[in-house]
Amino acid sequence: MYKKTLAIVFALALFAGLNINSAQAAGGAAHPEAQAWTTNGLFGHFDRKQLKRGWQVYSEVCASCHSIRLIFYRNLEEIGFSPDEVKKIAAEAEVPAGPNEDGETHADGEPIMRPAKPFDKIVQPFPNDLAARAANAGALPPDLSLMTKARVDGQNYVHGLLTGYKDAPSGIKISEGMSYNPYFSGSQIAMGAPLSDEGVEYADGTKATVEQMSKDVTAFLIWTAEPELEERKRLGLKVMLFLIVFTAMLYAVKRQVWAKLH
Repeated sequence: MYKKTLAIVFALALFAGLNINSAQAAGGAAHPEAQAWTTNGLFGHFDRKQLKRGWQVYSEVCASCHSIRLIFYRNLEEIGFSPDEVKKIAAEAEVPAGPNEDGETHADGEPIMRPAKPFDKIVQPFPNDLAARAANAGALPPDLSLMTKARVDGQNYVHGLLTGYKDAPSGIKISEGMSYNPYFSGSQIAMGAPLSDEGVEYADGTKATVEQMSKDVTAFLIWTAEPELEERKRLGLKVMLFLIVFTAMLYAVKRQVWAKLH
């Protein structure tokens, strides 16, 4: 019996060892360091100034490849932009207007374009996935609308990825057109480092370091993934307070009822 148990333990240990070696060979991703986001905790909230900076990073750096197709221009009012500012932001992009008054398109078949308006979705960088792949050497840039909720610890992952570009350690061969990033599965990513110091000039004068820009755009993506976060947390707090008061009342009633029985 003892020999049989020992054989089973040895087999399990060998199997686990093989799995670990396989995972290491496949290049498992490093775990990103946790950051102190304003949205963390029971009283989590959005920093509107940070969200506006995040939008600036997205629009000036990320929007050339990545879409946020679930967000409308009018939604930007929720992060601190005035209605007039939103109109101005939207008007900088163009969207298809459809057939003209005669029911025709341009002579060459191209759709008639018009300036975007607040009720339009934020314009995508490519008309379809085929065009996106053609412009990115076959790689498909993911939509960022829900990126921070697409995986566990998503916000820390996004920040770690954006700040994690570095030279590959000796002994690791990087494929042509790829960059080394320990936070990406396999440690090789088709997207080059998107951020560089002073890559944007913040409207509020904040110094645009890679760390700062990464945190700002990540905070913005936390908002795009869950714009109702503050409302949800406020509701949760109200429910908890109600349950505490309700429980205290029930306890008081229980003591009163049992006091009469005794």
